[in-house]
Amino acid sequence: MTTILQRRRWWGRTAAVALALAAAAAAGPLAWAQPGDPIEALHEFVRDARTGRGSFTQTVIPPDGGRRRVSGGSFEFLRPDHFRFAYARPFEQLIVSDGTRLWLHDPELNQVTVRRVVDTLGSTPMAILAGRAPDRDFELVAETASAGLDWVRATPRRSDSTIRSLRIGFKGRALAAVEIADSFGQRSLIEFRDLRLNVPMPAERFRFTPPPGADVISQ
Repeated sequence: MTTILQRRRWWGRTAAVALALAAAAAAGPLAWAQPGDPIEALHEFVRDARTGRGSFTQTVIPPDGGRRRVSGGSFEFLRPDHFRFAYARPFEQLIVSDGTRLWLHDPELNQVTVRRVVDTLGSTPMAILAGRAPDRDFELVAETASAGLDWVRATPRRSDSTIRSLRIGFKGRALAAVEIADSFGQRSLIEFRDLRLNVPMPAERFRFTPPPGADVISQ
C-alpha cells in the first residue's frame, strides 16, 4: 500500500515535471516551422500558440538507473500561464494554474498545495510558458537527430536553476517529446499524443476551488 509519505514524495516529482511539461507544451504550434530546424520551431512555439490539449505519458528515471515510474493523463493550456494537468495513472492527481495561483490536488489525501505562479518563473521551463523569448533565460543548441526526432537543448543561464537541461523533440512538424534533467540527476521523459493546438478553451477550465474539508497548504 502506498504510504502518505511516498505519495507526497511522488507528488513533488510529478508536480515539478508537469511544470516543465506545461512550459514546453504551451509554447505553441509547429505548423510553420521547417523540419530539421528545432530552434526556429521553438521560437515559433513561443510566438504563435494560444491554447492546446492532448494526452501524455511521463517516465521518471532515477539517478541510479533503477526502477522507472510511469504516469500519464491529459493536459490543457491557455496562454499566458493557464494550464491543467489531470493525472489518471497510477493514481489521480490534479495540477491547475489560473494564471495567478498554482493548485496541486491529491484527491486520495484530500490535500491541496497552493503557490504563486510568479514564483516559478526565471531560469526554469516556466519562463517559456510565460511567453518570454527562450534566448533570454536559456542557451539554445540544436542537437543531432536521434530516435527519429529533431532535438533542441535548452540550458538555463542561471546557475541556481533546479533544471539542468531541457530537451524538446520534434517529429516532422509536430511536438513529440520533452526530456528534463534536474540537478539531482533525475531524468523525466514526456511523450505527447493527440496534441491539438489553438482550439477553443474556456477560462473556466483553469479555475479551481478546494473541495470541502481539504487540507490546504500555502507555500
